[in-house]
Amino acid sequence: MSENKAAKTASKYPVNMTETAFPMRGDLAKREPKWVKEWQDKKIYERVRKASAGRPKFILHDGPPYANGDIHIGHAVNKVLKDMIIKARTMAGFDAPYVPGWDCHGMPIEIQVEKLFGKNLPVAEVHAKARVYANEQIEKQKADFIRLGVLGEWDNPYKTMAFGNEAEELRALGKLLEKGYVYRGLKPVNWCFDCGSALAEAEVEYENKRDPSIDVGFPFAEPEKLAAAFKLDKLPLDKGYCVIWTTTPWTIPSNQALNMHPEITYALVKTQREGEDILLILAKDLVEASLTNYGLTGEVIATCLGADLSEIKFKHPLSALDAGYDRFSPVYLGEYVSTETGTGVVHSAPAYGIEDFQSCKAHGMKDDDIIAPVMGDGKFASSLPFFAGMTIWEASKPICDKLREAGTLFSFKMFEHSYMHCWRHKTPIIYRATSQWFASMDNTPKAGGDSLRQTALKAIDETAFFPAWGKARLHGMIANRPDWTLSRQRQWGVPMAFFLHKETGQLHPRTPELLEQIALRIEKEGIEAWQKIEVADLLGDEAAMYVKNRDTLDVWFDSGTTHQTVLRYSHKEQSAFPADLYLEGSDQHRGWFHSSLLTSSMLNGCAPYKALLTHGFVVDGNGEKMSKSKGNVVAPQKVFDTLGADILRLWVASTDYSGELSISDEILKRVTEAYRRIRNTLRFVMANTSDFDAAKDAVAINELLEIDRYAIANMAALQKDILAHFEAFEFHPVVSKLQSYCSEDLGGFYLDILKDRLYTSGTTSHARRSAQTAIWHITQSLLRLMAPVLSFTAEEAWQFFATPDVYKDGDETIFTQTYYSLPEIAGAETLLAKYAALRAVRTGVTKQLEEVRVAGGIGSSLQAEVTIKASGSKFDVLNSFADDLRFTLITSAAAVEQVASEAEEAVVVTPSKYEKCERCWHYRADVGSNAEHTSLCGRCVSNLFGSGEARRFA
Repeated sequence: MSENKAAKTASKYPVNMTETAFPMRGDLAKREPKWVKEWQDKKIYERVRKASAGRPKFILHDGPPYANGDIHIGHAVNKVLKDMIIKARTMAGFDAPYVPGWDCHGMPIEIQVEKLFGKNLPVAEVHAKARVYANEQIEKQKADFIRLGVLGEWDNPYKTMAFGNEAEELRALGKLLEKGYVYRGLKPVNWCFDCGSALAEAEVEYENKRDPSIDVGFPFAEPEKLAAAFKLDKLPLDKGYCVIWTTTPWTIPSNQALNMHPEITYALVKTQREGEDILLILAKDLVEASLTNYGLTGEVIATCLGADLSEIKFKHPLSALDAGYDRFSPVYLGEYVSTETGTGVVHSAPAYGIEDFQSCKAHGMKDDDIIAPVMGDGKFASSLPFFAGMTIWEASKPICDKLREAGTLFSFKMFEHSYMHCWRHKTPIIYRATSQWFASMDNTPKAGGDSLRQTALKAIDETAFFPAWGKARLHGMIANRPDWTLSRQRQWGVPMAFFLHKETGQLHPRTPELLEQIALRIEKEGIEAWQKIEVADLLGDEAAMYVKNRDTLDVWFDSGTTHQTVLRYSHKEQSAFPADLYLEGSDQHRGWFHSSLLTSSMLNGCAPYKALLTHGFVVDGNGEKMSKSKGNVVAPQKVFDTLGADILRLWVASTDYSGELSISDEILKRVTEAYRRIRNTLRFVMANTSDFDAAKDAVAINELLEIDRYAIANMAALQKDILAHFEAFEFHPVVSKLQSYCSEDLGGFYLDILKDRLYTSGTTSHARRSAQTAIWHITQSLLRLMAPVLSFTAEEAWQFFATPDVYKDGDETIFTQTYYSLPEIAGAETLLAKYAALRAVRTGVTKQLEEVRVAGGIGSSLQAEVTIKASGSKFDVLNSFADDLRFTLITSAAAVEQVASEAEEAVVVTPSKYEKCERCWHYRADVGSNAEHTSLCGRCVSNLFGSGEARRFA
């Protein structure tokens, strides 16, 4: 390269080869950290805020990542998408602040504190250590987010553990209580033995589990009533069983009822088992399959509807073995019973099943009557006969053995099925009836009007979804979800700071007033204040009758109320309600999107967002889920330390985030190649405008050469297209179109044609200044369009491209700029159509030239002369270029001949018989015609020493 430069310098006839300090190599991994530091030192985010002041607001509310562990590639995708949207909206003329946030309470941090410092620490110590740990994690994650080029209020993020936010969250709970949404009750909730606490819906995932599938007989207890139900005078045998099927043998000790469908036909079956005649009750449609399963044969002797068997009692299947099981199970009717599998009869343990609980409560069972022997750690209570002290999973086999001993086990098989697991511990969970605080989905609030479910569903209808399928998903989840369990049995969380009457369990009548007093203390001291408060401090003489509620709020309530605690409280100056956009991974339909919608529906009667954007998960190049065990994890830190954050950003932008995002070394290699093409384009346009001062040198738009006016019109059309994609949060079409524009529209067409004029025209000639004017306008637009995606590269290029005045006026950053207003081009549509026709012809000519070159007829395209035979409008288009046609085709000569029909059209390539000009490399008849400059063609002589050539079109 240095030899070439020396040759150009030494030449008697130099061409206009201008340079730029913008480097060819990005060296992003080395250069970007310097930009990061400069952005922080210069407070670039604050400069953008200053420039945006007074514009219409656009609020993207940050869903808080959890303050635990290093960021992974999914975090990087999430933050880069948010940053691109914020920057794109800012450049579109909005005031779009970005307040990052963190979720700080909850069990994962509590577990980390236990791991580091041991179990059973005093609560005050857990709080102190959890705060320190969360802050350490936030600082680590923050550094990586900043390294990704994300601009935001990093010095003042929101934290759910900030004292003020904790206090405001408690106030939000108080409002929900006053509005009548919150109640306390016994109910089966998702319970994790490892957490020792209730779980939210979003904390439940499904994995395969191997379990026993058993059919169990409940002995007849009221034979006369059964005979009447089956319209018999009496039963033909004394001994009989109503048979149920279950995959949870551990629930049998807690059975309190049987469920049948009122409209299913049930059969009384006579059979023989181990030499003894017995009767069985089974759904008629399942008799044959059930008997085959039991290895029995039998006959149906009578039938009746489930409705006829209502309230008839049966004995517990273990009643013969121990007085502790000597109780009855009545038949309750339930619409949810089916004949798809099993026996058509469902056993009901109200402490361990939602439908069981609802059915038993609907039939008058009181909370105190519900049998619940499973303790919080998963073991059976010491009072339970046979199985005391066993975990429920250990007890499955002993329970089946005891049923076998009692003669009530009809079938035992192992099978695999999809079962609920804790998303943190990956261990099986159960439904467990405990006394918890709930937000009611269907109760009418105190002020009347719609229930929470109705309000939330209406809010979904008023929300825009990107992609659109998110609407049906969230709608389905809200439509079918049970009441929200708000309480948790943890230490590191916002307390449900209630005082409860020791005897009645009722809330203190002054609860709203007391909550505000407690909130004021929490504002000063954090949730630690609740631990320090003694009952007498606030209740005085009444203290002896009240106890402090020990539950904490579900961590999803923490993040779910940030529309209140952040948007309308801690960061209200930078925010607005409702937010324009919430953006998270697709799992948040059941997580943050969901909890935010429910809390806002209760507090505000509407969603906290106008639009929801969902992105998919990151997978490897083969579409496999990432895991350390597979060794296919791609760490964002490794990518930005080796390739640079702009490569990671370009990968995010170029991938359709609405589905899974694939990443691998091979994919990143392709992204790097695409980046190089874009960077090379930037370098070319910046080098070729480096001696151009728009204030002095720009050519009036109506005086530009036609192809230059076309190029501006083409850029305007692209910009309009790209801004529409930005508006719809679509980034992969933006990247695709920018790449295509750089390689095809510019590199493969416009700049390719322009090189001759830029290099060979007079340095200050109209022809060259026209080209530079167009390139200057195009670069103004291009850098801004790139900036949201390739933030470091655009910032670096802007530093070289912007004039010192513009750079200073823009506060030394591209991010204070708005999208460029390209000059209006008269007759733009006509120009675009004309050059589209030229490009189509040029493609054919280029192909023909290549064939002749490969055959050895010519060296470069400039060694060729071309004749194009064209008909109709094609001839008119080509003919209109006159002598400039050769420049558009990059040949030394070009002629166009009119033919009558498309069938006669052709391209004829002839090697030039003339000499090659030393300077412009065109083969022309007038090379050597000037005695003083024998190696130059006529136009080079004119461009160097005369008035310069006249160029009209290209």
